[in-house]
Amino acid sequence: PAIDSIPAHASDFVLTRILRQELGFDGLVLGEGGGLGSIVYEGLADNPKDTARLALQAGLDVGISYEPAYLQPLVEAAREGTVPMHLIDRAVRRILKQKFRLGLFETPYVDPAKAVVPSQAPEHKAMALEAAREGIVLLKNEGEILPLKKDLRSIAVIGPNADHVRNQLGDYTSKTVLQDVVTVLEGIKAKVGPSTRVTYVKGCDVLGNDTDEVAQAAAAARGTEAAIVVIGENEWQAPGRKGTDGEGYDSATLELTGRQEELVKAVVETKTPTVVVLIAGRPLAIRWIAEHVPAIVQPWICGQEGGHAVADVLFGDYNPSGRLPITVPRHVGQLPVYYNHKRSRAYWVEKGWGRPYVDMNPLPLYPFGFGLSYTRFEYSNLRFDRARIPSGGEVEASVDIKNVGSRPGAEVVQLYLRDEVTSVSMPVHELKGFEKVVLQPGETKTVKFKLNPEHLSLFDRHLERVVEPGTFEVRIGASSADIRLKGKFEVTG
Repeated sequence: PAIDSIPAHASDFVLTRILRQELGFDGLVLGEGGGLGSIVYEGLADNPKDTARLALQAGLDVGISYEPAYLQPLVEAAREGTVPMHLIDRAVRRILKQKFRLGLFETPYVDPAKAVVPSQAPEHKAMALEAAREGIVLLKNEGEILPLKKDLRSIAVIGPNADHVRNQLGDYTSKTVLQDVVTVLEGIKAKVGPSTRVTYVKGCDVLGNDTDEVAQAAAAARGTEAAIVVIGENEWQAPGRKGTDGEGYDSATLELTGRQEELVKAVVETKTPTVVVLIAGRPLAIRWIAEHVPAIVQPWICGQEGGHAVADVLFGDYNPSGRLPITVPRHVGQLPVYYNHKRSRAYWVEKGWGRPYVDMNPLPLYPFGFGLSYTRFEYSNLRFDRARIPSGGEVEASVDIKNVGSRPGAEVVQLYLRDEVTSVSMPVHELKGFEKVVLQPGETKTVKFKLNPEHLSLFDRHLERVVEPGTFEVRIGASSADIRLKGKFEVTG
């Protein structure tokens, strides 16, 4: 990519002035695959020798080997004198320095005793399960349809991602691990009792217009006690290279592809209690589903233990505590949509001069930091250890969190900060800290956050990082849009 019309791989402003002189970086810089080629594609050079010269001058120390500029063309350029040896020496010194730091001269080879580690050791599977569980976000649970009972008489499991191994792994995943992946269908079958009948129908593909199985899926759901529809996206290594996302792939829409929404509608029309599970690595515009399906679970690209993790959440063996790291739009036309927008947007809306969309709610479908639980939490008693601090000081904010529900659970307490008056335009508020706290029913714990100059500073009009004196407002909440408590402190000059 080019920054101010200069490819980053040829930019001494980026690689030397900013990275090394201003930020103090003293490691080595490795070019990205295709990066050296960008110097040619953007027209700054028309041959590998000039490409190497520009990159070395900028401060690029290592090039990817499948691009020729840093191979024989560099040798020839050095012999011809078009690339000064001191630039090559500089890059070599940085590489050797990094090797010394890593101890590669003392121990250049891997210890054979440590070279063979079982890839499916119990502790590895346990970690994969924990990661998948903690990442699951419960987006909707109308009427507390979840968790499901394990002794239901019948369950329909439907959808193209219900029993698809690769789509739980994402891109650049080795094909050798496929036999160790637990799909959502397999996780559900392992979770329910022997008397529960589990019926599976794929329904449709992630891509494509085939509707032959949509009616079969609806028939399978009709009369069962619960329908679990697992949809979303697939990755670029899908059969026939028909992926929806991945390297080199893009989409004009965030809507579900193929006939997936039609599949969900057909299941919902049966009046069977329905849960949608979204296996995808990015936000999807699922406005109809959010309005008509009582329960929605987002496990993302949940990995090899994803099936067990999803089943644990669906049937109540694990209380979900994941929170959205992004904002989910209602429609692609809403983009860009993010929680830390500039204050002018909120100002005009509050004045009544801002115009919402004429055809939909202007608010995002789900805000940044959002996620539900099977229990409820109460926030109280926000306080600071001091009311005023100097510009180089720090302040501690404390808040009490109580589990007022009937189940054990974990709450992700989020701290957002707003600098009231600033020399440059700043966001309405920004996330500065979060803490996950596990609570038993009725239990209360105190969560503490320390705010220091790193959290309080901004880049002024001269692009200098400074802490400006004034009033700061701390906002504590369960998401960027669900602020429970507010408090203020002062920074003196």
